[in-house]
Amino acid sequence: MSSLNIWFEALRPKTLPAAVVPVLLASSLAYADGHFDWRGAAICLVFALLIQIGTNFANDYLDGIKGTDTEARLGPRRAVAAGLIAPSTMRRATILVLAGGFCVGLGLIPFGGWWLLVVGVTSVACAWLYTGGPYPLAYNGLGDVFVVLFFGFVAVACTYYVQAGAISGKVLLLGLGCGLLVNNILVVNNYRDLDEDRAARKRTLVVVFGRRFAQIQYYASALLAGAVVLSFWAIGYGPFVVIALLPVGYAVLLGVRLPVAEGPVEFLEALKGSAKVVAAYGVLFSGGLLLGVLL
Repeated sequence: MSSLNIWFEALRPKTLPAAVVPVLLASSLAYADGHFDWRGAAICLVFALLIQIGTNFANDYLDGIKGTDTEARLGPRRAVAAGLIAPSTMRRATILVLAGGFCVGLGLIPFGGWWLLVVGVTSVACAWLYTGGPYPLAYNGLGDVFVVLFFGFVAVACTYYVQAGAISGKVLLLGLGCGLLVNNILVVNNYRDLDEDRAARKRTLVVVFGRRFAQIQYYASALLAGAVVLSFWAIGYGPFVVIALLPVGYAVLLGVRLPVAEGPVEFLEALKGSAKVVAAYGVLFSGGLLLGVLL
């Protein structure tokens, strides 16, 4: 593989909808409420993408040097563990990308105030602490909390706030639905890596509670995301939002298939399917919010 292809693979492009969808949903809600500002939305999008990529790089580097990613891994190869990128190079790339994301995030201060500096610092710190530091979140059963918090509540609420200047219960509800579906990508990942994580003493929720718990968690997250869609219909955002129930239904189907997945190909399909659910939920829900205003 060329160096460019190796780095593109290390970006984990299939995870990037997790960064785009919260911004898309929040911006569509802001538009529906008459507060859309493309400048704030654009800065949030770039910031979210850089933090996501930086987190992926940090995970590749830290799991690589810890020996968590081994040849027995069922998932896609990791650049550091496979010897494709030197650990020191990946570490520098991680710092560079996260520093770039932080600098971009500074552009949101004129839109939302200096308190957003705390959000930026916390986002960058947690990108590293997810798998690094003295108490790595992903190794101590807190990875799911991190994902729902930052890819749901924080991302959606902050994106909406820099455009509307306020946050309400419906914004947090939207963040919950988004965060739960994004976290289902992590659930599949940890479901697949159960044996490897247990050997590496990585205590994910799947390691602690088992695969049956993970399947129930996957179902519950999908159904709650569907309930969020129905709640927006109920509070007056129009019937078009219900089209976002289609990817929720597909997520339930993926949950049914999860226990019979065995090899790398089947787990990859489950991961890709979960990422597609997130993308479709974001696009269809956003489209429904916009159509409710335009039609």
